[in-house]
Amino acid sequence: MFFPIPDFKGFDFFPHGTRLPFMKYKGVALVASVVLMVASLALFLTQGLNYGVDFKGGSLIEVQSKSGPADLSEVRAKLNGLGIGDVQIQAFGSDTDLLIRVEQQPGDEAAQQVAMKKVVDALGDGYVQRRIEVVGPAVSSELRSTSIIAVFASLIAVSLYVWFRFDWQFAAGVILSLLHDVLLTIGIFSLFWLEFDLSIVAAVLTIVGYSMNDSVVVSDRIRENLRKFKRMELNELLDLSINETLSRTVLTGMTAIAGITALLLFGGEVIRNFSLAMLLGIVIGTYSSIFIAAPLLGFIGIKRENLIGTAKPAPGAEKSKKEPAGAV
Repeated sequence: MFFPIPDFKGFDFFPHGTRLPFMKYKGVALVASVVLMVASLALFLTQGLNYGVDFKGGSLIEVQSKSGPADLSEVRAKLNGLGIGDVQIQAFGSDTDLLIRVEQQPGDEAAQQVAMKKVVDALGDGYVQRRIEVVGPAVSSELRSTSIIAVFASLIAVSLYVWFRFDWQFAAGVILSLLHDVLLTIGIFSLFWLEFDLSIVAAVLTIVGYSMNDSVVVSDRIRENLRKFKRMELNELLDLSINETLSRTVLTGMTAIAGITALLLFGGEVIRNFSLAMLLGIVIGTYSSIFIAAPLLGFIGIKRENLIGTAKPAPGAEKSKKEPAGAV
């Protein structure tokens, strides 16, 4: 039995022949991006980040109320009088769950365990402990140093890859766009005092990879068009290349954003900041691949001969050139 298959060819999100004038706004976009990068760096240096237990040490305990919704004010009153320093309490997941953070205690790991026991005893039998984490000062300092090295090593590795695959001008655009993505994400976390822990570092490294992949796709099309259109003005060629990859760039970003938005809304408190960092990074990375990585080539230029190469003479052309006039 024959079942007809519908002839569906799909549709273009951006129709063929789209020519949005990105290069017309390259100056404004770059200035705005540099201002935001400087502001993010200033926030980081002056205000810093709200480091989690991973980076500043301390203790974390997740508890669940056995009898209905947890009473934040009651728990806070019980724990503030324990003499264990700053205690942060927040709702976590459902209304029966609480997340309690206790600052680093003077002394060794035994001191942290004593503080945690005080918290558990103060809560009593009305709460059940679901998760307990204790991070000492030596471990937190090492994690912080390792995370910084990991981020900078990834930026250097990506820059070298783009430099060897394309040219130093492309590498300059990619490294600026990656720095832009990382700094703006960190700046937003600093501005809104969101908790910054190891999961956010993982998100930042993922953002670097995503943004680099998007920038390489655009750079590859630019190189291809430089070989194809040898007389086209550079800014016009950059506009053409960005427009030709625009549908892929936007659709890839929208697909990733859809999945991460679902994680942000329904994934729970544990991965909420991670999902937010990923969401911010993808939006910022999509912007930077369009308005930073490629437009920067319009300012610093690119030597076409490095990409196009010297044309080889046609077969027999050299021979005919050497033959005297009138030779048979």
